[in-house]
Amino acid sequence: MPTRTAPRRYAVYGTGHRARMYVQALLDTYASEAVPVAWCDTNEARMRHYDTLVADAGHRPRHYHPDDLERMLAEEKVDVLVVCSPDRTHADAVCTALRAGVDVVCEKPLTVDEDGLRAIQAAVDASTARLTVTFNYRYSPRNSTLRQVIADGRVGKVLSVHFEWLLDTVHGADYFRRWHRDKTVSGGLAVHKATHHFDLVNWWLDDVPETVFALGGLRFYGDTGAGRQPGERPSLGRDAAAEDPFGFDMATDPHLRALYLDAEHVDGYLRDRDVFDPGITTEDTLNVLVGYRGGVSMSYALTAHSPWEGYRVCVNGSEGRAELEVVERAHVTAGDTARTLHSKPAPVRPAVDPSATPEAAGPGAGEGGAVRVNGTRLVVQRHWEEAREVEVKEGEGGHGGGDALLLHDVFVGSGDDPLRRRAGYPDGLRSVAVGIGVNRSLATGAPVHLADLGLRLS
Repeated sequence: MPTRTAPRRYAVYGTGHRARMYVQALLDTYASEAVPVAWCDTNEARMRHYDTLVADAGHRPRHYHPDDLERMLAEEKVDVLVVCSPDRTHADAVCTALRAGVDVVCEKPLTVDEDGLRAIQAAVDASTARLTVTFNYRYSPRNSTLRQVIADGRVGKVLSVHFEWLLDTVHGADYFRRWHRDKTVSGGLAVHKATHHFDLVNWWLDDVPETVFALGGLRFYGDTGAGRQPGERPSLGRDAAAEDPFGFDMATDPHLRALYLDAEHVDGYLRDRDVFDPGITTEDTLNVLVGYRGGVSMSYALTAHSPWEGYRVCVNGSEGRAELEVVERAHVTAGDTARTLHSKPAPVRPAVDPSATPEAAGPGAGEGGAVRVNGTRLVVQRHWEEAREVEVKEGEGGHGGGDALLLHDVFVGSGDDPLRRRAGYPDGLRSVAVGIGVNRSLATGAPVHLADLGLRLS
């Protein structure tokens, strides 16, 4: 009989909300393949919260400060480091692990600037360890199906792409409460959020971005934003009036309360800053043009203050056009965040995390002949033919079953995947390079040639 291999030893770097998906997978589906041996964070209270989640399974991960990452990797004999910390910290963690010969699973984005990308590029070149970037949108069936449509040549040679992404005033607003509001930490939404979207286009086209031009700014949020109503604002979401649609109270959600509210005394991090504060540096409105090596041009728009959430993609080809429209949340109701996210009653100003991708219809969706309802529609129309709808087979769980497929690739491996959904270091680098190009273009007002970043994009 073949010898059973020991479970791989996993450590989690950054024990905020995002880490939960990986920790839960370690406890459930992949308990026989992987074991959590260490947490690494600046906040002891957050690490203790994760201790409670894994204790019943008999796990007792040791705690380390990020300054002791190298020692942790050696002492705990770590096989894989999962990086879920704030974006600015990714490069140092990734490089330290790769130098130690430890495989890395890194949440997008790889890093926030060109210096970080150059450091990661050098570490990859000098290491035999593997670096995986977790782009879960690749695994969503609607996006995989569009990739197949393009690869099958159903629209011919792709000539241009238009991509519009809309974040509503629940999900979009949440980026302006958290550390993401500080562009030096997150790279702004052009890096933190749009990295997902730029990766999708790179992957759909199987091409390399070369030129970027961008316009945009902080238009809706912030102390002078168009969304700010007259009068005084509270400094924290928990202190907002009951009727304030931008209020946010973490005390009603046990997970967020433990991770953030009860952990504030350790490091002073406030998870619920007011979205109309002064000093926010992240843009909420972006319009971008990207030119690709193969001659395709892409227009991209990101709005982080929409009344509904979802996206539209239009692919124009030499033989026709493909149109993908996804409505993830048809509308939001002021002061009813949790119900909107999970279709269940909730108190006013609830604390269910608005950064989670909405999967359920909002209240009233589809009732009384609603104009917009949640759902996915992919249409292909070839020249001189009628439009035909392409079936998209959604699965169970987050992102139409995409999260489960991503976790399988992370913990087990992708095997033979003709769609090449598992993203590696080059994919992470190209997507962040576009975001960095956006930020540089916003700052200079000029087009940016990504070759000038000094990176190896192909």
